[in-house]
Amino acid sequence: METNHISYNIDKSATRIDDILNASNSGFEELDEIPSRDKLTFTNGFYIKVGALFVDIRDSSDLTDEHKRPTLAKLYRSYISEVVAIINSYEDCKEINIVGDCVSAIFNAKYQSQIQSMFNCSARINSLIQILNYKLQKKNIQTISIGMGLAYGRTLMIKAGYSGSSINDVVWMGDVVNEASNLCNRANKGLNKCILVDGDVRCNLTDDDKKLLSYNYNEQCYEGNFVNSAMEEWYKQNCK
Repeated sequence: METNHISYNIDKSATRIDDILNASNSGFEELDEIPSRDKLTFTNGFYIKVGALFVDIRDSSDLTDEHKRPTLAKLYRSYISEVVAIINSYEDCKEINIVGDCVSAIFNAKYQSQIQSMFNCSARINSLIQILNYKLQKKNIQTISIGMGLAYGRTLMIKAGYSGSSINDVVWMGDVVNEASNLCNRANKGLNKCILVDGDVRCNLTDDDKKLLSYNYNEQCYEGNFVNSAMEEWYKQNCK
């Protein structure tokens, strides 16, 4: 985000800190679904049950040794563009963030069907990487591998930043976002499969989709390497 420089004043800073710390706790509501950002102020917040999905490239630092920056820019743009395109196609997804080569998403998760949608989204992303790697190979660009983490739970949604400026963002507080991020970081490393899922996500899936996951005793979560069947068929017919 762009900055708008304002001279720092220690007295005003101390007052802002007092205002934040002395604010009432009554402005934190419990909601069934993620509200729009314009409902947030610097004094309120919302508790919501959400699903969190994180996807990240494995060993991305090695890519800089293989290619010049314009080629890397094409790789990252194609990867981020289409991961975001898949996530954005789900109505239950209400927030998408990009930090480096990590893309994260927050899904409404009041109903089991919404958690199932997030799981389906991860299968599509996994299929996408297979298609992307085929196209990268054709251009003599190094292929990539990814890790994904999925978690479900209760979070507190707040607005944080510098009041009086345009520098602010939504912050998701709670174990669910940290868990999805941590699972993503451990996915597709060592013997771990590329998608790690917490137990709360798994118990909300269909019986058929539960069969796609196995328990990882080392990580104490579930794991899989599942794909989207329609995209898999497209790959077989078009990527030869």
